[in-house]
Amino acid sequence: MNQQSIKIVLAALVSGTLFGFGLIVSGMTNPAKVVGFLDIAGAWDPSLILVMASGLAITTPAFYFAGKSLRPLFALKFDLPSRKDLDPSLVLGSAMFGVGWGLAGYCPGPALTAATSLNANVLLFVVAMVCGMMAHKLWSRA
Repeated sequence: MNQQSIKIVLAALVSGTLFGFGLIVSGMTNPAKVVGFLDIAGAWDPSLILVMASGLAITTPAFYFAGKSLRPLFALKFDLPSRKDLDPSLVLGSAMFGVGWGLAGYCPGPALTAATSLNANVLLFVVAMVCGMMAHKLWSRA
């Protein structure tokens, strides 16, 4: 492994670890807290708005500066989204994601972080998520 590859792996490890701790501290790995946030007609828990605001406060200037930079620190180029259209598969996928998040209280990042607890419900969700990803990959090839 060359020095550039080591830098990329270490940057990913540090970023992922920091992200995982952020998910734990914010309560995003607690499905009851997430469902409470999504239940705007019931016992709404608005505390996760701070998590979203924090994410936007970091991401917005990062995208701005990424557009001004020639290249990232640890890669040859930026991998920024280029599509701007909305197609039916994006809308359907977004709706399925939202329904799944509302029903289970997990989305992929927090679920993978929570899987370290070895809780059977979390592990079942992660297995189902991976199976869904594999099914989509097979279906999209057809």
